[in-house]
Amino acid sequence: MLSEFKTFIMRGNVVDLAVGVIIGAAFGSIVTSLVNDVLMPPIGRLLGGVDFKDFFISLSGQSFPTLAAAKAAGAPTLNYGLFLNSVINFLIIAAAVFLMVQQVNRMFPKPAAPAMKECAWCATSIPAAAKRCPHCTSNLSGA
Repeated sequence: MLSEFKTFIMRGNVVDLAVGVIIGAAFGSIVTSLVNDVLMPPIGRLLGGVDFKDFFISLSGQSFPTLAAAKAAGAPTLNYGLFLNSVINFLIIAAAVFLMVQQVNRMFPKPAAPAMKECAWCATSIPAAAKRCPHCTSNLSGA
């Protein structure tokens, strides 16, 4: 059982996946810092000095000056400012992954699909180089 587990772990796909997850987690923390520490402060300043982390609705009916004060009082809150930060995080990560996949696809283009033709007997789409139809088994050499 131990040797089977070792074989499973040492397979390329599993190791590649593990590396991808670790790099993805590190990239996520970098993007979170970018959003919270670099992007949101200037946007908040442009909007009159607001801090998006403090956008919340107290569900207890009481008024609190900050989210930290509401949490310290144990009040239930709807934290739409934190949600907004998370949405911006997601959009940046999604854009970065899209650009990375786009570049990888340019570096390693997919092979062209084989030319297709239609079988004269059953009208099934088959590779152009086929000598016999795999569907109806008709001989296509003379067709």
